This record gives sequence, structure tokens and C-alpha cells, in this order.
Amino acid sequence: MLALTKKAGYGLIAMVHLAKVGGDGYTSAREIAGLFDVPVSLLMNVLKDLSSAGYVQSVRGVHGGYRLALRPEEINLADMVAVVEGPVRLAECVTHETGDDEECGCELMARCPIADPIHRVHRRLNDFLKKVTLAEIVEPSSAPADK
Repeated sequence: MLALTKKAGYGLIAMVHLAKVGGDGYTSAREIAGLFDVPVSLLMNVLKDLSSAGYVQSVRGVHGGYRLALRPEEINLADMVAVVEGPVRLAECVTHETGDDEECGCELMARCPIADPIHRVHRRLNDFLKKVTLAEIVEPSSAPADK
């Protein structure tokens, strides 16, 4: 049902690694790809997207690479995934940015018995993912207790 794409998964792997490494040094895409056995070309594209969005800093050259541009507590899962693959959508009829059902294109939208409940679940899912930070993924014990 719901699953991270490879791009989102590789982005999350890289971000977690960069958060764990921390410091002022840079880690190359090749190093990350080698450590986690992911395709370097796809990882480089993902890191480029994350760099353009301001999540990582990149430096070219022999001693270059990537490092986090923000603290892990400042990076939420919903926004990071959106950078790599677009907004998280529970169903095709959920238009994340506008909330406008007219853009959906689904022939059933006008009489769909699950559209409203799916939209409510989508909003709750998105709200939850916005609360999950990279810090919580790196160090699960830092996650706030569920209420």
C-alpha cells in the first residue's frame, strides 16, 4: 500500500548517515553508496535535489562531498520526501498543494463514497509525517511519547 520509493529511501539513508557523521567534514556520494550498496548515480541525483532545497550542503572537489545544512531536529519527513519525489499522497484524488478536488481527474469524485474519509486520513498522515524529524529517525529514543 504505502511505501517509500527508492529515491525517497535512498535520500533518507543518506540523510541519516550525514546526521550520524555530523561535524564539519563532508562525505562523498560514492562513500555513502558504497556503505549502503545503493546506486551512486541515483544517490547523486537525490543529493542534488536535497542540496537545491537547502537540506544538505555540497562542495565539489577532492575533499568535497555532502553534509547536513540544517540540524536533524529541523528536518521533517514529509518535507524531505516531497523534495525527492513530490508530496506524499494517500490517493490520486488528494491534491496536496491546493486541496482542490477539481484537479483530481477522477471520474468517481462527484459520487465517491470514500473521498471525504480518504482526504481526512491523508491530512492526518501528512500532519504526522510533518512531526517526524530526522533526529527521531537517527535516534528513536528522542521521539516524543505518543499520546
